[in-house]
Amino acid sequence: MSDLIAPVDSDGKVNISETSQKTERKSGDTLDKEDFLLLLVTQMQYQDPLEPTSNTEYVAQLAQFSELEQMQNLNSTTVNTSAYNLVGKEVLLNQTLSSGDVVEVQGTVDYVTIQNGTAYVSVNGSLYEFDDIVQVIDSNYLISQYIPKVEQQVINYSHDDPQDVMVSGISLGTNGYEATGFAVVIMDANNSSNVTKVDASKLSYKDGKLTIDREVFSNLDAGNYKIAFVFDDANKTMDYSSVSLFIKGIKQNNSSSSGSDSSDDTDKTDGTESVNGTNSTDKTDSTGDNDSTEGTDAV
Repeated sequence: MSDLIAPVDSDGKVNISETSQKTERKSGDTLDKEDFLLLLVTQMQYQDPLEPTSNTEYVAQLAQFSELEQMQNLNSTTVNTSAYNLVGKEVLLNQTLSSGDVVEVQGTVDYVTIQNGTAYVSVNGSLYEFDDIVQVIDSNYLISQYIPKVEQQVINYSHDDPQDVMVSGISLGTNGYEATGFAVVIMDANNSSNVTKVDASKLSYKDGKLTIDREVFSNLDAGNYKIAFVFDDANKTMDYSSVSLFIKGIKQNNSSSSGSDSSDDTDKTDGTESVNGTNSTDKTDSTGDNDSTEGTDAV
């Protein structure tokens, strides 16, 4: 308690100036229980001796101080509990340096430690104050940002003017969730059981762009379709909704078209042939052994 009492000058007056305090108060700080106790002591020293403050008023003030202390302790407990619950979760922190610059740090909370009543979280091997945390990231959401994905897009194909089809915005994944290849199938938007596999020899992938040979679409009726992707990453990511395909015109009957073979073998194949996630197309698996295929051939 001795450190809560303001010093007395040589003339017997209490010095309660800011410079007399052992700890400098920063701009914007709020009063705590020690400040209120200091005010109470100062009030007692400066009270009018002819009209002193009654004991009842002092007891009431002390009760208020006690209530304030309990609220502060409860707040500290709540903060510490919140910090402990972050262990193992991904967080984003904004740390303000002495220069005033703000550094953004993202990582997983390894452990929590309490030092001098302040909670610190360990992220990427360094300790940061709990108050520096600005965002807590759900693990499922985080994974969804790293796994392979395809940008939303609409593609039109016309039997009257057949052209190769290009699908752009393909990401094979990042941060340990990468895929090495993917399979491609074309699904009828109105009948999900009507699926046409795409032979790897008809696919060419480079720098996030996939080119599908026009022959793949030659035997498909006009209508709405989905170009679906099945990636070979650890999560076996599948994308059946990002790429919409609209086919127009009347298909030309061409029995010699390789696309006809693909359509005939759809019901006999357990899997699909896929493209390697490289800049060149791997055609070594594009043979006519589809009837015996049980898995997927990577592109």
